[in-house]
This record gives sequence, C-alpha cells and structure tokens, in this order.
Amino acid sequence: MTLELPRTMPPRPELSRLSLPEPSAADAPGTTPRSSAISTRGFSLFYGARQALKSVNLEIAERNVTAIIGPSGCGKSTLLRSFNRMNDLIPGVRVEGQVRLGTLEVFAPSTDVVELRRRVGMVFQRPNPFPKSIFDNVAFGLRMLGIRDAAELEWRVEQSLLQAALWSEVRDRLSASALALSGGQQQRLCIARCLAVEPEVILMDEPASALDPTATARIEELVLQLKARYTLVVVTHNMQQAARISDRTAFMLEGALVEVDDTRKLFTSPGQRLTEDYITGRFG
Repeated sequence: MTLELPRTMPPRPELSRLSLPEPSAADAPGTTPRSSAISTRGFSLFYGARQALKSVNLEIAERNVTAIIGPSGCGKSTLLRSFNRMNDLIPGVRVEGQVRLGTLEVFAPSTDVVELRRRVGMVFQRPNPFPKSIFDNVAFGLRMLGIRDAAELEWRVEQSLLQAALWSEVRDRLSASALALSGGQQQRLCIARCLAVEPEVILMDEPASALDPTATARIEELVLQLKARYTLVVVTHNMQQAARISDRTAFMLEGALVEVDDTRKLFTSPGQRLTEDYITGRFG
C-alpha cells in the first residue's frame, strides 16, 4: 500500500501564506547530517529531587526521522517533550544545560513558548481531536494565528488534510464531528492539525501504539512521506517500527543517552553492550 501525498502545496498567489521550507531529498542513512534542527548539550531535567534526564547530548538532523527507543521509564517521552517545553506544564520541573532549535535557545527566558510550539508541533500517543468538526479541528491553530479569511482557511485545511493522507476520506464531510472518525483517521487528523500551522519539527510520542496494524501501517507510510519536508522525532517502544521508519535511532536507559547512530548500524552492529542487550531482548 502506497500513499500518494503532495510534495509541495500548489500555489495560490491570491492568498497570503506562511513561509514553508522547500522540500529536499532526505539525508541518506549513514551520511553526515548537513545541519541540526534540534541539539542538546549537557541537558538534564529534574522532577523535584528526581533526575529524569542525565546530561543528554543529541543532534537531531534536519528532514530526517529520528527514533528514540528504550525501556519504559527511561526518559524517552520526557526528552521529547523538552523540545517544545511541554514539561513546563508539570509542577516542580527544572532543567540544566541547553536545548537549541536551530539558533533559538529553547529554555531562554525570552523564548516565546507559543511560537516555539508552533515551530515544534506534537502528536500524542492517543488521538486527541477536539469535540468540533473535522474542518474546525484543522483550522483551530490557524485561527489562533489570526487567520480569518474563509478562502485561505479552506485552502490551508485542504492542503493539510492532503499532506496527512486524509482528504479523500473526509472531503465530503468536513462539517461532521471529528469524534466520529476511526482511531487511525483521528490520529491522521491530529497530524493534519499539526501540519496546518506549518511547523519545522514534528514530535510523535508513540503515535501508533493505540492503533490496529492497518492504521499503524498508514501512519508509518505517512511519516516516511513527511520527512521530505519536516524533521520528525518519534518515540517508540516498537523496535521493528524504529527500524522501518527512522534514519537514525537513539537508545536511552535510566535517563541517559547510551548510543545514537544510523538506524541500520545501531540495530546490526551497536557500539555499546547495553544497546546490544536491549535490542536482542536480554532486558527491557
């Protein structure tokens, strides 16, 4: 099964549009990334007195898929949520070290968190559509950005649904409740909602763990299509999924980054014994 997705949005010069990076071929596995979309240096995070992340140094390559794997409680989701400061919502959180989005210091006091979360979108483990129509779900972020022109909203919603491989399934029922969609459709709707505001990075926290195998396959194919334009970081417990969709894989254990490498190399010839033990099922 192959999903046909638009690589570029057709031009509509009469509409003002947010700038989009031009698509380019994804970096081939095993090559040195041209630049980093996200980087961390000595990054640690604490929940009160408990240290959840321990001096993590990581480079997330532009327009690649980076998978983060490791056993439950190892800090995968905590690290992911640090990239757009979702952990700020948890009382008692404090951080040390540095996270950068390009040249932006993510945790600098001057950073606009709302703008950060527009640039770094997130898709959660379970689909979380708003109790609104399909159209209003996708248009929600656009309206928050102040876009009110009806023609522009319609155009952006259509293009976002096309990119999320959902347009053909919902084009005739955009006014219907998003809650009436299947689980897989709801997750693709949430991806469309994320895409609508044109982020640079998309974070996915176990995006297919609540879905059936068919819906999971569609999400995985979608991820592979989206990396032509976006940087994607995917947390997954499923090592087969990481092997199928990612260019690079990071292995975490007890809050520390043990190893990060080209996915094929990490799964076939890991550099650390702990990594080998995990991927061969000796623990975790």
